[in-house]
Order: sequence, then structure tokens, then C-alpha cells
Amino acid sequence: MKQYLELCQRIVDEGVWVSNERTGKRCLTVINADLEYRVDRNEFPLITTRKSYWKAAIAELLGYIRGYSSAADFRALGTPTWDANANQNEAWLANPHRQGPDDMGRVYGVQARAWAKPDGGTLDQLRKVVDNLRRGIDDRGEIITFYNPGEFHLGCLRPCMHTHNFSLLGDTLYLTSYQRSCDVPLGLNFNQVQVFTLLALMAQITGHQAGTAYHKIVNAHIYEDQLALMRDVQLKRQPFAAPQLEINPDIRTLEDLETWVTVDDFMVHNYQSHPAIAYPFSV
Repeated sequence: MKQYLELCQRIVDEGVWVSNERTGKRCLTVINADLEYRVDRNEFPLITTRKSYWKAAIAELLGYIRGYSSAADFRALGTPTWDANANQNEAWLANPHRQGPDDMGRVYGVQARAWAKPDGGTLDQLRKVVDNLRRGIDDRGEIITFYNPGEFHLGCLRPCMHTHNFSLLGDTLYLTSYQRSCDVPLGLNFNQVQVFTLLALMAQITGHQAGTAYHKIVNAHIYEDQLALMRDVQLKRQPFAAPQLEINPDIRTLEDLETWVTVDDFMVHNYQSHPAIAYPFSV
């Protein structure tokens, strides 16, 4: 919580107003933020100065792992997070590549599981990393990226959290995740939960100990219609102690994550929070 609140205060104190063409709103913005999550200590980075809906964040992560491209599939897992971008984004609605209601196109998990190759085939980036790590291999390139500029026109949204780089030192697995853009009041805690959980899951299914997850954000911002709630409400609250995440120990393989795992296989203990804050969402 300390590093999260420090970032929020930094944006309020030092941010520069930038106009955002996609949303038509201004953002109070800073460049470069570095956060760390101690997965080895199970210090789950769940925001306590407002109620945070961690199940939806983990459900979204499961959808990415499965390579889903439909908002309906994400809803079935327990998260509506892609409904607006799939069905209310005017540019995407007019895109001839859109395949109908709920279609997201070739974004996020699709790129992770089926990156298009020049020969017409696909590359499963996630499978390659999992297989290497299970064999104890780290070639300094255990990278999963969603960022494919050649296919931006085939999806409803460019990826914000775009690259995950795994590193194996002895028996300890580390993760460095890169994010080009972050809606701090709304999106950041989703991203924090997902970075933490991704490292915990990857360590569990590859047979390693989880170390630290490093989260690097380039553009961190607060939208103009969120500022008062952040400055006058959330930043006035005192945080509670970090909760702990419990993952079903029966999850042992990537195939488990692809098939039977649901949000019911995750539990959070000792979570205490202040009331929810209804921050506006920008499509």
C-alpha cells in the first residue's frame, strides 16, 4: 500500500495535464513508476483504502492464459472487464475486422497463445516459457508479449500491460512486467493483482519458488473526472495490513489453468478495506 499511495500522491503533486485523444479527456500524468511485490512473503498487493474486486482481476488473468478473444468468455469466468471495449468502443464497432458482438479481436491472450508467424502458423509464447521453466531453462528470453504493432488494427485495444519477462535464479522464479499506460485509480490494482498472481501461478506449475515481481509503468495517470475522488477521498484514508492469497495446490500444470480452474480456486485471507469508490471508467 505504501508504494501505491506514494504513486497516487506523486501524480497529484507532480503530474502534468495531458489530453487523451481516445477518451476525449485530460489526464494528470507522470512518467516512470516502479513497484515491487513480495510474492515470496505472500504480501498480496490488494488495495485497502477502497474495496477492490480481486476475483474479477484473477478471472481476467485466466482468460488471458486461455487466449480468449470474446468478452462473453470473460463474463463466463466472472469478469465484465472487456464488455465496454468490445461493445462500446466506436472505432472498434466500425472496424471491418470485428466479428460481431463481444468480439475483442487479436488482443492480449490471443497474442500470448497464438502469435501469428510469417509462414501462416502461430507461436504459443506461454507454452514455450512454461516448458522451459519446468526444465529449469532460462535463456534470458523467457518473455511473453502482447504487443504486436502489426496487428493493432485487428483488436479493440492496444495492450496496456504488454510484456512479462521471467527470470530463474537457482530455484527462485522472478517476474518483471512492463506497462505502457496505467489508469491508476481504476486499473492499477487489477494490474497489481495480476502481476502477483501470474508469478505465483507460474512458479507453482513449473515447480519453483516464487521470488519478487517487479512492475514497471511508463505513463501513470489519473483522469480529470477521477481526480477529486482520489485527492479528497482515497488519499485521506489510512491503509490496512496486506492480505494473503491462497491458490489451490492441485493446480499443477498449464493444462489445469486451461481447463478446470476457476476463481473459486483462489482465496484471499485477512482482507480489510475501506468502502468502495465509484471511479469513472473511460472507454
